[in-house]
Amino acid sequence: MSSTINGILKEITDKIEPTNEEIDNIQMRLKEFLNDFKKNIKKKKIKAEAFIGGSFAKNTIIKKEHYDIDVFVRFDKKYKEKNISAITKKALRGIKNITEIHGSRDYFRVKVNHSIFIEVIPVLKVSNPKEAENITDLSYFHVKYVEKKIKSKKLLDEIRIAKAFCHANNVYGAESYISGFSGYGLELLVYHYKTFLNFIKAMSKADVNDKDKLIIDIEKDYKNKAQILLDINKAKLSSPLILIDPTYKQRNVLAALSQETFNIFKEACKNFLKNPTINAFEIKKLNFEEIKNRAKKNKNELIVLKATTDKQEGDIAGSKLVKFYKHLADEIKKSFNIKDSGFEYSGKKTALYYFAVKKKAEIIKEGPQSKDRENVRRFRKMHSHTFNKKGRVYARDKIKFSMKDFLDKWESKNKRIIADMSIKELRVIG
Repeated sequence: MSSTINGILKEITDKIEPTNEEIDNIQMRLKEFLNDFKKNIKKKKIKAEAFIGGSFAKNTIIKKEHYDIDVFVRFDKKYKEKNISAITKKALRGIKNITEIHGSRDYFRVKVNHSIFIEVIPVLKVSNPKEAENITDLSYFHVKYVEKKIKSKKLLDEIRIAKAFCHANNVYGAESYISGFSGYGLELLVYHYKTFLNFIKAMSKADVNDKDKLIIDIEKDYKNKAQILLDINKAKLSSPLILIDPTYKQRNVLAALSQETFNIFKEACKNFLKNPTINAFEIKKLNFEEIKNRAKKNKNELIVLKATTDKQEGDIAGSKLVKFYKHLADEIKKSFNIKDSGFEYSGKKTALYYFAVKKKAEIIKEGPQSKDRENVRRFRKMHSHTFNKKGRVYARDKIKFSMKDFLDKWESKNKRIIADMSIKELRVIG
């Protein structure tokens, strides 16, 4: 088994490392961009410096169809009370193909060509992480820490393997619609466990939940678990794994990781260790032919939907679409048992949902208190089968409608809620 896994990991390593030609091309394009951008900064007398960050700077980038390269604009402290996003926008004037991305601090995406995008992110230059006003202000420290600690080609390869595995299983990214592992988080985790295999073995055995967390403190900044729970903001401790940021001990690097995403990852780890295959590293798109056949085999009613939002593509659109997917699932559960379901975000302004369901035999609806005679009379008129329980009247209703009928009626009744959730269109496509 170990020889099989090692063979797969060797094959994956060769596949996921960008070629020298790709790296040289990125470096050339970056140099061209930085030459123009730095000239603008100097011309406008802006006291700021640009530095390359992210996985490209840390040499942990994996091969993709397109590359997002982070360039951080580090502003002097004198800009602390200024809108550094607006100043960055001025410094980008004259540079083509720019998109402004809204967030806790707006940043900019420059399309260099069909495969290279440069993300220009304004940050404050701080000498101590405690002075950071935004998470991106810590990026400089993260790059320096990884550069200092992770130098061997072997460990860099292990990190790339972990990133490819998480990417393939849709658990890579701290964005709210993924709630997964950040790149920096994976770099630290693999550094801590030494290898990808050690990492996934530990995760496959991790029995974590809301009450019982796995805490990893690489630099041993804390004496014990109690001290950690007291020192870190409670809102940042909801993740099943708590990874102390070695550059700023009061920060949980994995604060965005949800229990749901961790469970998906844990299952993927178990599956790979039990049955190692190269497919575990291949990005999986929804296969509607398979889904359709599975629903037919299990005699489930299947519905496939396309949802469109009017929000900005990326994290904002993705989070709106996944939030609506979860809301819709909760509504469906009132009348149906969901046997299989899925969500796939396009990266733009649309997402695909599917639900394979079976009707519930009946649903219980709560009515008025038994002593409220007038409302009891009305309630019994609306429902065929009613009964009393603990001073209240209930109805036992049979489900006589299909999933399609339910959805048509639900959409008609909930147009305002749908609009309030920023969903522009909901369409049945299968």
